[in-house]
Amino acid sequence: MIPNPELCVKCKGRLWCGLDHCPILTKKKALSRVKNKIKNVKEDFSTKTNSVFVGRVGYPQINLGLLTPVEDPNKPYDNPKEWSEKGRSIQEIIDFRTALINSRKKQKKVIIGNDYKIRKIQEITLSEKPVSVEVMLKDKPKINLNFSTFTPPFGPNAKLKKIREEENPKIKSKVDKYYDDYDTKATTAVFELYKKGIDEAFLTKAISVGSFGLKTNRKLVPTRWSITAVDDAIGKQLIEKIKDYGSSENTAYFGGHLGNYYIILFFSGEWSYELFEMYMPKTDWNTGEKLQYTTDYENYYGRKSYAENCAGGYYAARLGILEELARIKKQASVLALRIITPEYYAPLGVWVVREAVRKAMKNKPISFANDELMIKYAQAVVKKKYGITEKQFNEIITKSKLLAKRKNQKKITDY
Repeated sequence: MIPNPELCVKCKGRLWCGLDHCPILTKKKALSRVKNKIKNVKEDFSTKTNSVFVGRVGYPQINLGLLTPVEDPNKPYDNPKEWSEKGRSIQEIIDFRTALINSRKKQKKVIIGNDYKIRKIQEITLSEKPVSVEVMLKDKPKINLNFSTFTPPFGPNAKLKKIREEENPKIKSKVDKYYDDYDTKATTAVFELYKKGIDEAFLTKAISVGSFGLKTNRKLVPTRWSITAVDDAIGKQLIEKIKDYGSSENTAYFGGHLGNYYIILFFSGEWSYELFEMYMPKTDWNTGEKLQYTTDYENYYGRKSYAENCAGGYYAARLGILEELARIKKQASVLALRIITPEYYAPLGVWVVREAVRKAMKNKPISFANDELMIKYAQAVVKKKYGITEKQFNEIITKSKLLAKRKNQKKITDY
């Protein structure tokens, strides 16, 4: 995010924009690091990997690439859970990810069929630990930095000529079970493995390379799409589960991760969910001076269309919320308020949303006697911590479909 090009040429990194970093210098430093990392990389090299990236440009003719590290292969290059638990900084994560070469090859079709080359990629991707491989490139890696709201960044790209396994992938038996099962739908496999402790980052990779599902339905799925597909598939199963539970009390959670903060309000009642994403001034996607926001909503019966406004963050946040409701065996009408601050100076992918919500859910909630007190609490928090005025907050909250329904819809107990 560049706040103001006219200001930038005068400022030259002195932070006149009010940010605690310089986006231009951050990118320059990252590019410099990438140049140093790949300057001695040859067309043929050995490394370890189980990371993959499937592009979406040109679909259905898309790039399938292994993300191959050019330095110590034992670093956590592709482990959002580890990044979150160890409190990795934005710069640390950028350094991990930009050390990955996207060794890719254009695929003429997404249907996998009996393509043994893709099956080899599948087995590497499904391996419990990174697999030793020899990578043969058609040319030298080209310097490139890819930052996305949806996926973690990665570094240079190169055309892949061939990849050869130097050891056999070690696939967990519970994963291998669904890999070899052509009679179970992919959504079922995803949820069953999730229940057994397989995290969504792994499941996203597996779905991207078409590892699960009916034989005729297995195909390559762009990574950006597979992330949301996994979050949505698990979320829908959890929704059906919590609908059998009683209602939560009015409780509020607060917390966050890497400059993304959440106030999550559980209102008593049946399941519904609404997300407001508030972008503070001088943050990614908001170069102006005014607070900006987007919102999406679903009622008890769910959505029939994709959440276009909040996109993948809608489903990632919902998953973290549903995990907590399943844990406490309750359902609720949930209003989630996301505050994106200038601390989040480089997009790292939708995993940040998921982990920020999970961190908020681990904090001790506060209980309230009624809706009004809980809304006033949220109003007070955003004012004190982020300088969002009561007027700004009220202008946003009056757009809430969830609160409007609570205010206007009578219950049986009202008669």
